[in-house]
Amino acid sequence: MIVIGTDIIESYFKSRAAHRGIKAARAQYDAWLAIAETADWKTPEEVKKAHPKASILKGGRVVFNIKANDFRLVALVQYVDGILMIRFFGSHEEYDGIDAETV
Repeated sequence: MIVIGTDIIESYFKSRAAHRGIKAARAQYDAWLAIAETADWKTPEEVKKAHPKASILKGGRVVFNIKANDFRLVALVQYVDGILMIRFFGSHEEYDGIDAETV
């Protein structure tokens, strides 16, 4: 997949560099990114096969759990074009304050 929006993640990690658990979150995000960049997901079912705990939402949105669900990553996936656009990254608490289907 072509992954767009990694700048959102970089900004998040930079602004929270001293926070507890952020290094582990960074490591898990990096592992997720390596998988996403080499994936060729054509359907939501293929995403679920690779990430069984991902939540498939309407409108092409997918919510990935990062660091044992401490963090959430919301992406818009355009399966036909092979593009995954990161729309949000934040703690579980921050995620609760957004609408994942419209972010």
